Amino acid sequence: MKILIVSDTHGNEWNLERVLKQIGKIDFFIHLGDVEDGEDYIRALIGNLPLAMVAGNNDFFCDLPGETVFSLGKYRILATHGHYYYVYMGHERLWQAAREKKVDIIMYGHTHCPCLECKDGITVLNPGSLTLPRQKGRQPTWAVMEITEDGTASYTFWCLNGDKAVEIDV
Repeated sequence: MKILIVSDTHGNEWNLERVLKQIGKIDFFIHLGDVEDGEDYIRALIGNLPLAMVAGNNDFFCDLPGETVFSLGKYRILATHGHYYYVYMGHERLWQAAREKKVDIIMYGHTHCPCLECKDGITVLNPGSLTLPRQKGRQPTWAVMEITEDGTASYTFWCLNGDKAVEIDV
């Protein structure tokens, strides 16, 4: 199973369109907030794929949930934008939420910087931003989660370098 994870498109989906053309077939789509009125356009872009999409701190007047818990394979996942967990100050509140909600993976956005951290059997992941990246080099980034037939999850982070998708280390 191949899952595309993005965040912080801020109503500018041109890079999402490019990523969808380059990535090929995906089985699930996750957007971690700050769509800024782009949710209907994003749904049209991905078609009938199953998805999880949450509201961010800039998503006013939308009907997206603030966070959602769902399962993919054997993993329980919490998708959130992250601002309610004060992610700029660290991941401690995310770790606490993971334990309380009994999830294996927390995915968040908000900081616009890609991140992958594992501790005590819990994975915390941020794909970065497709529109307004803030990490060194400031390339638009996203993540792909793959779940193999034996149920193992792996993560790959990518950036747009000109017109090409390039794998990056996080």
